[in-house]
Amino acid sequence: MTETKLIVGLGNPGAEYVGTRHNAGFETIDRLAERLGVDVKKKKFGGLFGETIYEDRKLLLLKPQQYMNCSGQIVATAMGFFKLSMDALLVITDDMALPPGRIRLRAQGSAGGHNGLADIIGCLNRDFARLRIGIGTAGTSVTRDYVLSRPGSDDREQIDDAISRAVLAVLCWAAEGMDRAMNLFNVKSTDNETEVNNQ
Repeated sequence: MTETKLIVGLGNPGAEYVGTRHNAGFETIDRLAERLGVDVKKKKFGGLFGETIYEDRKLLLLKPQQYMNCSGQIVATAMGFFKLSMDALLVITDDMALPPGRIRLRAQGSAGGHNGLADIIGCLNRDFARLRIGIGTAGTSVTRDYVLSRPGSDDREQIDDAISRAVLAVLCWAAEGMDRAMNLFNVKSTDNETEVNNQ
């Protein structure tokens, strides 16, 4: 029986949010879909949905089409429809705690102040894997204004690079598991941080 994985990218629907920091999850799904040659356009579960086969695994790609803090029920509906276990789910989101250009995979964890993750946690009442894409701190800006703004050219370039590596991390997670993906794509924290190894 083919193993099935659900990959959810978080963002806000609508043209006014395209390219904003908060939509890094959507952008990763779009980039992943392009790489896999699949469309994520079918309206299903309250989101945009697509599916394909990769390395003998069925990959389900989902972009919830409610606002970020209402993503949970959409994810729960998809999980229930396909009768998936929690280890089959990966949620991709932006993260202000990471600098632009950094990505971090975790098998579990808290919402970390992210409303989209908090809503999914509340609806599933179970832990799940997540892939965070760094967008940098708001600094003196209001958090909501910061995450809903478009990054400047330097940050944009770094976020684009992070999204490219996030796509590879997702594929590694799907084919080889979370431990392998974390070993390859997470920055090793030592006295002096080293660059991520994504070879």
